[in-house]
Amino acid sequence: MKSVRLERHKLGKPLLAAVNVHLKTKGIKIANGTIVDATIISAPSSTKNKDQARDPDMHQTAKGKQLYFGMKTKVIHTILASAADIPDTLALPHLLHGRERRLYGDQGYQGQTALIREVAPNARDFTNRKYRFPSGRIDEVVKSKNRTKWKVRAKVEHVIGVIKRLFGFRKTRYRGLAKNLHRLEVMAALTNVFVQRRRLLAR
Repeated sequence: MKSVRLERHKLGKPLLAAVNVHLKTKGIKIANGTIVDATIISAPSSTKNKDQARDPDMHQTAKGKQLYFGMKTKVIHTILASAADIPDTLALPHLLHGRERRLYGDQGYQGQTALIREVAPNARDFTNRKYRFPSGRIDEVVKSKNRTKWKVRAKVEHVIGVIKRLFGFRKTRYRGLAKNLHRLEVMAALTNVFVQRRRLLAR
């Protein structure tokens, strides 16, 4: 019942924002960089309901729904959901809070430096670059730089693991993006508290 009320009043996003404000008041420093990443959440094998109507937000060619994360030092500040066939590039500007000084992401987000500067003028683009060419040549310098960036980007994997493994969100539970996104916003708030639990308890 409480979950229904939260959804009805669209309180998932405000709840996530409130949790992050609370973390800040507890002295948990949040850096000015953002790590962006995406993961696939599988959809049930049947996308039809009891009326034999397909979920309008699903696509037959898609594996499910795509989740996009905007994160700062293991703290989720933005989460989006779309059909899985939507390109990562379209999500990028919506994952930035505007005060970034650094942006990390995989090769799916490269080539958008101008767009990044429109949203976050002070951000430096640290997205991974293509290092393997059709000829088979590998740019070892770029590959090495990507590996260094990955050490920063790896922080997002832990948080995605909490959502999928600890909270069990491996498959969509509802029809439509809106309901799934709301549940994910609430889950993101809980995940931020869980990931930072030791620091919160220590204080």
